[in-house]
Amino acid sequence: MRYVSTRGHAPVLAFDDVLLTGLARDGGLYVPETWPHFEPDAIRAMAGLSYEDLAVKVMLPFLGGTIPEDEFAELVSETCGAFGHEAVAPLRQLGRGDWLMELFHGPTLAFKDHALQLLGRLFDHVLCQRGERVTIVGATSGDTGSAAIEACRDRASIDIVILHPKGRVSDVQRRQMTTVLSPNVHNVAIEGTFDDCQDLVKALFADLAFRDEMRLSAVNSINWARIMAQIVYYFAAATALGAPDRKLSFAVPTGNFGNVYAGYAARAMGLPIERFVVGSNSNDILTRFFESGAMTMGGVVPTLSPSMDIQVSSNFERLLFDLVGRDGAKVEALMAEFRGTGAMRLPEGAWRRSRELFDGFRVDDEATRLIIRTLHEETGELLDPHSAIGVAAGRAMNRDPMAPMVALATAHPAKFPAAVEAATGVRPGLPRHLADLFERPERCDALPNDAAVLADYVRAKVAG
Repeated sequence: MRYVSTRGHAPVLAFDDVLLTGLARDGGLYVPETWPHFEPDAIRAMAGLSYEDLAVKVMLPFLGGTIPEDEFAELVSETCGAFGHEAVAPLRQLGRGDWLMELFHGPTLAFKDHALQLLGRLFDHVLCQRGERVTIVGATSGDTGSAAIEACRDRASIDIVILHPKGRVSDVQRRQMTTVLSPNVHNVAIEGTFDDCQDLVKALFADLAFRDEMRLSAVNSINWARIMAQIVYYFAAATALGAPDRKLSFAVPTGNFGNVYAGYAARAMGLPIERFVVGSNSNDILTRFFESGAMTMGGVVPTLSPSMDIQVSSNFERLLFDLVGRDGAKVEALMAEFRGTGAMRLPEGAWRRSRELFDGFRVDDEATRLIIRTLHEETGELLDPHSAIGVAAGRAMNRDPMAPMVALATAHPAKFPAAVEAATGVRPGLPRHLADLFERPERCDALPNDAAVLADYVRAKVAG
């Protein structure tokens, strides 16, 4: 298994190098040169496996022999042990053909734990073998940061710097990051939006001299290993609901496109997935793209679902690579146009190919409150705003009532207690391991939206 950049210029790498590299040196994202594929009989044989065994089977082809199977299985076992539900990603039925997959049973109560609990262990494993150290710089719209910090705290081979947009994450999300006082953890509140934070991370990676000096690596979903780990729960849901002998669809609330791209990868590996419904809030750049074929940036509007308050969906570049026939030069030109003008229009054929598989649906704050309240009245379930958008989008765009529609529940309702209480009158409580979160001391630095200032900060913290 080898990995190529979506822009065609960076070196072709093996899995362990892709893990540590994160963003390709040409500014592109790494993807597998070819997709591993499971035949129908192999997928049938996955039914009834534990999540742990399924995860090893699904992910092993991506390693290309860089980590022995027994050692990888131990890392996966440790990862699954960090989750508070035996099924790891349990399914709940909301109605006829209407399903919810709960992805929030990890230590930081968000779907990001599925990838980042493994990623931290993979970093440690590879770095210890090589006798090396890295500096992780990442951006978060709310959930990635806490999951990455929890996965990387106190690890001997890693310094981690996480940027979040000041005042634009929930209090629970912020405190899950800023109350971790481990010496290798550094939190930064940036004056700006998540897109500004993401652009700062990319600017540091684009400065190749600084990148090499600091041994930069990434935990955002620009890192292929993040996508790889998220593919597993699509296989878990599909095989539990009758795949490969039964088709199904997924509704995914997303801002950065990484979660739904993992589903796209699962389909490329053989799962019989009919459609993906991409749920957006009022920051609806993805919905507008699927409606028109044009991707046009707008201003970021604060919403009840802050993890989706994004106008630049980094992982969309991976899908774009396939839509234009894996032509790196075309991807590079389109992304340059997007960055230069704030807009890009795909060739008609490429856009129509995307519409064969993807639908987009926007859910504003009023509709988000309504679906939270309705689901609580119908089923007793409390959903956070992001998960509620997934359910609303799936119900609105379900084209085949005979095929199950699985909405991804991406965060625990207690991460957004005010929004849930306003909609239902019920305030969800934090699990026991986070019950004292608001009593813990915080540590965080505030910086302007300036790449040079951030670079000096990172250099000083790592030197310290």
